[in-house]
Amino acid sequence: MKLFAWLLAVLSAGAATPPQLILDTPASNFTQSLPLGNGRLGAMVFGGAAEERVVLNESSLWSGSAQDADRPGAAKYLPEIRRLLKEGKNAEAEKLVYANFTCQGPGTGNGRGKDVRYGSYQILGNLKFKFTGTAEASNYRRVLDLSQAVARVEFTAGGVRFAREAFSSAPDQVIVFRLSASQRARISFTLSLDRPERARTSAEGQDTLLLEGQLNNGAGGGGMKFAARARVLHSGGSIQADGASLRVDGADEAIILITAATDYMGFAGRRTTDPARASAEDLAKAAGRSYKALLAAHTADYQKYFDRVRLTLGPESAESSKPAPERLRAVAAGRQDPALAALYFDYGRYLLISSSRPGGLPANLQGIWAEELQAPWNADWHLNINLQMNYWPAETGNLGDLNQPLFALIAALQEPGARTAKQYYDARGWVVHTVTNPWLFTSPGEGASWGSAVTSSAWLCQHLWDHYLFTKDREFLSWAYPILKGSAQFYVDMLMEEPKHGWLVTAPSNSPENSYRLPDGRRASICMGPTIDQQLLRYLFDAVVESSRILGADAEFARDLAARRKRLAPTRIASDGRIMEWLEEYPEPEPTHRHVSHLWGLYPGSEITPDETPDLAAAARKSLEVRGDLSTGWSLAYKLNFWARLGDGNRALRLLNYLLSPVGHMGMDYGGRFKGGSYDNLFDAHPPFQIDGNFGGAAGIAEMLLQSHNGVIRLLPALPDAWSEGEVRGLRARGGFEVSMKWKAGKLTQATLTSSLGERAKVRYGQRTTDLATRPGGVYRLNANLR
Repeated sequence: MKLFAWLLAVLSAGAATPPQLILDTPASNFTQSLPLGNGRLGAMVFGGAAEERVVLNESSLWSGSAQDADRPGAAKYLPEIRRLLKEGKNAEAEKLVYANFTCQGPGTGNGRGKDVRYGSYQILGNLKFKFTGTAEASNYRRVLDLSQAVARVEFTAGGVRFAREAFSSAPDQVIVFRLSASQRARISFTLSLDRPERARTSAEGQDTLLLEGQLNNGAGGGGMKFAARARVLHSGGSIQADGASLRVDGADEAIILITAATDYMGFAGRRTTDPARASAEDLAKAAGRSYKALLAAHTADYQKYFDRVRLTLGPESAESSKPAPERLRAVAAGRQDPALAALYFDYGRYLLISSSRPGGLPANLQGIWAEELQAPWNADWHLNINLQMNYWPAETGNLGDLNQPLFALIAALQEPGARTAKQYYDARGWVVHTVTNPWLFTSPGEGASWGSAVTSSAWLCQHLWDHYLFTKDREFLSWAYPILKGSAQFYVDMLMEEPKHGWLVTAPSNSPENSYRLPDGRRASICMGPTIDQQLLRYLFDAVVESSRILGADAEFARDLAARRKRLAPTRIASDGRIMEWLEEYPEPEPTHRHVSHLWGLYPGSEITPDETPDLAAAARKSLEVRGDLSTGWSLAYKLNFWARLGDGNRALRLLNYLLSPVGHMGMDYGGRFKGGSYDNLFDAHPPFQIDGNFGGAAGIAEMLLQSHNGVIRLLPALPDAWSEGEVRGLRARGGFEVSMKWKAGKLTQATLTSSLGERAKVRYGQRTTDLATRPGGVYRLNANLR
């Protein structure tokens, strides 16, 4: 017996604890609940002992409807807008843009998108349990197991140990709950399914609830239809319908299955004209399988993504068993918690797997999770950084196939974007501005100060080219090339010469959401050629020229593009040593503005590097110093990536620790200040909740460990002192490489490169560089000397 106990202890000590998000109290608000998702169906588990609330979501559930928001005849005002900009009359140009060059109608709705045609992402409904005999709960524990994508709630009440288990299955398109207890006949509850408006609930037989409704289309009529079903399967006891609820008494166990669908027939999603029938079919299929089979299929499907990468930072510690809010507070107090950083990285991957699956819609500003009828910023797709940031961890994090929903959206934007390009700029190709939605809105926004960002489509195209760089998938490039070319054609037609240097620049445009001070003291946002635009167009033009060479297509167009690329306004250093954000050295009303758009060329672009452009890198560093560290959650994540690219691991970790500082559910931190950080469930706080910071933070952690831009694979390029020991396996590098590493005392001890394509690899660690000739499927092991 002693030998058995000793063996068990040894085995337990050697087994790594699976990554878990732990809480020791039920959630009292949305940002304390646990997210589940299969890419389409989302659930937020609050975990109440006596009363449980589960927020349900379906990724396509939007109010509003398709519209033509392009302003008729807008292009005729373009010459005058540009004349004013050339003459330095930017404020007058901005007035003209507001009057004649924004979208037609209310646009995004200015906080009321659900009531206009733009629409808003909305809650599907609330699943509510009222339990009997569980009011006095103790030994409470609520856990999200990231290794299985399963939420668990456990507590003791009346001498009975109660357990709940929940997951959202992609193979079976169902959300599953299992309720059990340590004693028989102790599961008793009432189940209801409701929604704040525009829905009705009815019982189907004695074991199923049906929620049906229709949202408004924003034009005075009916919009998207939706349906959700919840069925209870029970062992022992009894069940009966009571009006619009179900009552279970004395069961040994209960399984609850939830399915849902909408009649959205856009570019992606479930795509059914009969959501009630679709939800019934999904429910019937799931009900025909055992709980064990449902769980096994779900776990296998999820782990084929999650298990591709594993990160360990530091030795196993007691911190990993503590509740997340306690760990956040400790980090804010100055304690280093490398294991929490690893958990945050895994959480970012988990959220992407749970909110973005092939065939579905892209992850929105809140992934797929929302409890509101009017979500913040409509939970749409903001294209001046936010949607792109959602997908930053995909490639390096070995989840490149989860980009497919983003790529589908980009392809779908071409047709409406071509109309917008013609209507506003009399240009070929296609364009989309600052925001879009499932109805494929491509017009400028209703506000000139933020809605005129004209290179959002170029930024989207960066993801297409970067995917090719990681995979070297020629078939994919053949598919993506017309999209890239169409984007480039638009910019060829819309670029203009600025008067001082003859550079080609965009106009009118914004440096996203930022403003500057004119000599007369007025504040303006509309401008010519903001730095981000020029950096993006250099990247896009290079991508199209190289794609043309690879595919043997459009040689003449590629030559013309290369010539125009040389004439784009360069990235310049201001008299104070910072990167210039605009063509002129304007004073800044907000020197610490959340957007740091003029450093796009540092990250996610790569025209600014410490090795190749040291002066620009130094200017970027000074820009970050002046901008400051503290900001919104997603901005903290953005700056984390900047510092990683500059090779400053300790500064990058400082930004990550700010991102891991706690905020209350109303966006206030525990000291009463309004700032970004993390909620108790590790959701990113803009505030309010905005998921891009989770994804940007995960990407930044990967960037600290591995970089592969500009043809060089850099091992541990920004390793902070606090992460002196660790291991990572399965990260991806451009060129079709998978990279695993171990390090100790802050030094690399082993690196393994697996080549899927047989490309040459230039590998760098510290000051050492080696060139490897690889073969497809080859595995190459290197030590700290790269031998």
